[in-house]
Amino acid sequence: MSLCVLAAGKVAVIAATSFTLSWTHSVEKVEWRETYQVTGAGLRLEQAAVKGSGAGMEPGPDAVLQNGWWVWQPKIEPLPRLSLAASGATVSGWRLCHQDGCLTLGEQAGDGVVVEPCG
Repeated sequence: MSLCVLAAGKVAVIAATSFTLSWTHSVEKVEWRETYQVTGAGLRLEQAAVKGSGAGMEPGPDAVLQNGWWVWQPKIEPLPRLSLAASGATVSGWRLCHQDGCLTLGEQAGDGVVVEPCG
């Protein structure tokens, strides 16, 4: 499987079957991470983790505390795509990491990014 990232009018194709998306929450200023599998059915959210809790970022009902992170397995159907929109209120963009490295997305306010399985 491959992952397609559309940003700034360009498409990057990443040979990846899984990736982690992380960012800093705009209000609470703590890190959030989500790990996805790239499948024919879409992006399957395997795990979510947050380093704290607060405004709009409560851990899932089955979350457990592991090394300072609340970690859980969300129960949602695969997503056809992730649409990310930079608000300018966060301290950084999103960080997308896969087996071959990482890239930063949506660093500037108004930057729109779409992440989806290629196909």
